[in-house]
Amino acid sequence: MENEKVWSHEIDFWGGDLQSLSSKLDHLTMLGVDVLYLNPIHSAFTNHKYDATDYHIISEEYGTIDDLKDLIDQAHKRGIKVILDGVFNHVGARNLRYQQAKSDPSNEYREWFTFNPEYSHGVGLWYNAPSLPELKWENPKVRDHLYSGRDSVVRKFLRMGIDGWRLDTAFEMGFNFLEELTNAAHDEKPSSVVVGEIHNYPEGWFPALDGVMNFTARHIIFSLLKNEISPWMASQMLTKSIEDAGIEPMLRSWMVLDNHDTPRLRHVLSQEWQQKMAQVLQFTLPGSPNIYYGVELGMDGGEDPYNRAPMRWDLVNEKNTELHWMRSLIKIRKDNRALSIGNYLPILSENLLGFERFTDRVADTVIVLVNSSDHPVEETIMVPDSRLMNAGEFEDLLGAKVESRVFAGMLRAKLPAHGMQLLRPKTDLVDSYTPYKRIK
Repeated sequence: MENEKVWSHEIDFWGGDLQSLSSKLDHLTMLGVDVLYLNPIHSAFTNHKYDATDYHIISEEYGTIDDLKDLIDQAHKRGIKVILDGVFNHVGARNLRYQQAKSDPSNEYREWFTFNPEYSHGVGLWYNAPSLPELKWENPKVRDHLYSGRDSVVRKFLRMGIDGWRLDTAFEMGFNFLEELTNAAHDEKPSSVVVGEIHNYPEGWFPALDGVMNFTARHIIFSLLKNEISPWMASQMLTKSIEDAGIEPMLRSWMVLDNHDTPRLRHVLSQEWQQKMAQVLQFTLPGSPNIYYGVELGMDGGEDPYNRAPMRWDLVNEKNTELHWMRSLIKIRKDNRALSIGNYLPILSENLLGFERFTDRVADTVIVLVNSSDHPVEETIMVPDSRLMNAGEFEDLLGAKVESRVFAGMLRAKLPAHGMQLLRPKTDLVDSYTPYKRIK
C-alpha cells in the first residue's frame, strides 16, 4: 500500500497455532501456571498482530474460533484461565473500516478516526506510525463496537469463555473510558479481570482497571540490581508505590520482568545472581508474577526481534536447571499463602532490601531479605510486626540453614554477597511448647 511501512519491530516469530498450543498445556501444568495470557490472535497484517484488521476474526494462521474455544476448554480443565490481548487504541492500516473511511469522506466510519489535513499523513496515528491509525474513543459507536454493545469485542469473547483482557497501550486510553470498559467486562462476566499495560506510576489507575502491568516495580528492581539505587531507596520506592496504589490493586497487578516489548531478563541482567534475585523479588512482592514464555528455560534475547524468537521446546528436560528453579519459585509461592494474598510491611534496613508479607495468620508470615551488594552484610534490622514472638526461630524457604531470631522486634541478619532469605516463623509445637500457642 502507498506510503505504508512496517516498523522493524513489527517482525517477530510465532512458534505455532492454537491447536499446537492446546497440545502444550501440560507444560504449563507441570510448571504450576494458572493463567495463560496470549498476545493478539485477531486478524491482522503483521506477524505480531498489534495492527488489527478485524477484532472478531481469529488470524487464519493461528486457527479458528472453534480452535480458540477448544483451547479455552482444555485450559479450564487444567485449572488454567485464559486472557486475551485487547489492542483497542488503534487498528491496522488494512482495517476495512479504516480503508472505507480513508477513501470516502462521507463514509459512516469517517468519525471513527481523527482525519486532519494538517497531520503529516492526514490522520491521527499511534506514535506517528503510518500503519497504525488511532481509533477515536470519543465516538460512542467506537466504544459500542469495542466494549459497550451486546456484541462488542470485549463482551463476545468473555461469553465465549475467556477470563479477562490485557489492554495494550492502556495508558493512552484515559481513566474514564478504561473504567467504562472494565465495568462492561465485569457486567458480562463478574469474575473477569482487566489488566492494563501501564508504564506510568500505578496510583490513580484504579478502579479504572483491576490491575496494571507493574513496570514501576520492574524499574526499581533492575535499578537496585544494577547498583543505581541503594537498598534503602529501593525499599522507600516500593513502599511508596504500594501504599499509594493500595494493596488490593497491587495484588491483582502483574509483576513483569520482561515481555515482547523488552529485552529478555538474561539480556538485561547478565549475572546469574541478578537474574535469580530479580525473580525472587518478582515472586514475593505484591502482585501476580507474569512469566514471559521461555524464561523458565533460560531463553535469552535482546531487542526486537530477538526477544520474540520461537519457544525453545528442545530445552524442556529434567537437566535444565532454569526449569527446576522456576518450578521451585512457583511452588514456594503456591505453598505460602502470604505471598499470594498477603499484605506488605517494609523492614527497616540500611544495607538490605527487606519486607514482610503477612495475613491474619502469623504462621503464613514470610520475611524477604536480599543482599544486592558484592560483600557480606551483617546488620541489625527492625521487623515491626508485634506478632513475631521473642526469640522465635525461622526456616528459610530457599533451603539454607539460618540462625536468625527476633528479639523485641529486632533481627540480626547475616547474608552473604548476593544472598537471599525467605524466612518463615516456626510456630509448631516443639515437644510440648511454642511461644505462639495463643498467637494465631
